[in-house]
Amino acid sequence: MSEPITARQFWIRSPGVGQIRLADLAPRQDGEVLVRTVYSGISRGTEAIVFRGEVPPSRYIDMRAPFQEGEFPGPVKYGYCSVGKVLAGPEALVDRMVFCLYPHQDFYAVPATAVTPLPDQLPAGRAVLAANMETAINVVWDARPMVGDRILVIGAGVVGLLVGWLCRHTAGADVTMIDINPAREAVARALDLPFFTEPPGTADADLVIHASGQPEGLRSALGVAGVEATIVEASWYGSRSVPLPLGEAFHSRRLTIRSSQVGLLSPLQIPRWTHARRMALALDLLRDARCDALISGESTLEELPDVMAMLSLEPGDTLCHRIRYPGDERSDDV
Repeated sequence: MSEPITARQFWIRSPGVGQIRLADLAPRQDGEVLVRTVYSGISRGTEAIVFRGEVPPSRYIDMRAPFQEGEFPGPVKYGYCSVGKVLAGPEALVDRMVFCLYPHQDFYAVPATAVTPLPDQLPAGRAVLAANMETAINVVWDARPMVGDRILVIGAGVVGLLVGWLCRHTAGADVTMIDINPAREAVARALDLPFFTEPPGTADADLVIHASGQPEGLRSALGVAGVEATIVEASWYGSRSVPLPLGEAFHSRRLTIRSSQVGLLSPLQIPRWTHARRMALALDLLRDARCDALISGESTLEELPDVMAMLSLEPGDTLCHRIRYPGDERSDDV
């Protein structure tokens, strides 16, 4: 690996326009690993907002990805769901499959501390869900489901489904997924989650988690939350405004709306948890093969500019769209 490596990178040239660029990698430094990407994943909600140029200027710093290049709204290299094989670096990591919060790129060098080895029995193709699972873990920490809670999750996208799946393991909890797209029922059922296209007519939920990314979904959450219930907002709207009917039952039911965001650990976990420990947990949870149902399509890196343009405007039934890279390292069975 002594010869210079030319990497292929996905960049957002300007809002709504993507391109593949070539760039020579700098020589690998001591303590770094050289990774050849096997798969990357599109975190559709956030990446669509970035692709459309809808990150508000006030959030430019907060929304930077760990290895982002360029600046919002563009040109910018953005993404954080990369799985690859370590080609060079510390001996303990060479030939290991790892996850990294890196943009869509076929080769890259990062500090060894920035990668997390995949646990045994986790295929590389499923590991692209790690960032979404990490988000879901943080949402559940923020939501604090209790034994026996009646829990509604509005929005059966990747994060919503993973949140519902995690909440289902709370003893005695009654968890229901709500999404207006009937195609999501099959995926919900694969995760053993009841599914409906409309919220129930009663306002008796102990906990409501909103993850649809649409203001209408948050308004629905207000309508189904019971007295003193908590609504956890897991969606991010970018520069869009979200009007809410707070003049109706919001005050009489004494509802609480709590935001959740993966960039910060939940306050109750901070004394004991680190981002690295949370990522390791996310990867371990993904060993369950039922999570394969969340992978809804696959394309090549060369197709990514067109794919991202399509997904940012007409997502259809897309959940996690996976990007594959050439090479014999793609030996998983997904």
